[in-house]
Amino acid sequence: MKSPAIDRTTLRNRARALTAQELDQIPWLKGLSAVERERAQGDLIVTQAQAGDYVCRIGRPVTYWFGLIEGLLKMSNDDSQGPQITFTGVAPGGWFGEGTALKHEQYRYNIQALRKSLVAGIPIATFDWLLDHSIGFNRFVMNQLNERLGQFIAAREIDRINNPDLRVARNLAALFHPLLSPNVGGILRTTQQELAYLVGLSRQRVNEALTTLAAKGWIRVEYGGVRVLDLQALRSGEL
Repeated sequence: MKSPAIDRTTLRNRARALTAQELDQIPWLKGLSAVERERAQGDLIVTQAQAGDYVCRIGRPVTYWFGLIEGLLKMSNDDSQGPQITFTGVAPGGWFGEGTALKHEQYRYNIQALRKSLVAGIPIATFDWLLDHSIGFNRFVMNQLNERLGQFIAAREIDRINNPDLRVARNLAALFHPLLSPNVGGILRTTQQELAYLVGLSRQRVNEALTTLAAKGWIRVEYGGVRVLDLQALRSGEL
C-alpha cells in the first residue's frame, strides 16, 4: 500500500477537541475519578487521518498515546529492508502504543490508516500523570499490556498457518477482541482489500476465504463489512 508523504505535524494541525459522543467511545475514561477525567478530557485531542497517512512511524519519538475512534489502522514493520509485515490491525475502540509510551522510546513500528480514520490521543505528560494518580487507569493499561502479549503470541501462531481460510479467520477474530477493540460490536466495517492488507493475502483469496467462513456459519458478509456469528470458531475452529 503506497502512502502519501505526510508528517505527523500535519495530523496535529488537523486536531480538535472531542465531542461528547466521541468521549463516550473512549473505554478507559469510565474508570477515572471526576478529577482525573476532567484532566484527561481537557488534554484529549482527535484528528482525521486519510487512507495511507502514518499516525506513528519507526524511529519517531513518542509524544502521544493514541486510540482509534472510527476507521481501521494497521501496525507494520519498516518495508525499506524487505517485504512489509503487518503485525496486527487496530479496530474502533482500540488504544495502542502503551509499551512505547511507558518507556518513552522511539517507535519500533508504523501505524498507518487503511481508510479515513478518526484518531484520538493524549500527550505523554498526561499519560504519565494518569499513571501516577489513577488506579483505574493503571488497571486499564495493565490489562492492555497483558492482552497485547497474548495477541502477539497468537500473531506468531497465525504466521505458521498454511491454510489461508484459517489465516483470515484468526485475523478477523483478533479485530473483534472485546478489550483491545471494544467498540467494534458485532460488525467490522471494512473492505476485502483492507482485510487483504492486514492478512497478507490477495483480495481474491480473501474473498474466497470469507465465502468459506460464511458457509461454515462463522461470519456473514454484509454491505460495508463483516458480521461475526461465531467468534469462538474464528479463534480456534478448524476447517
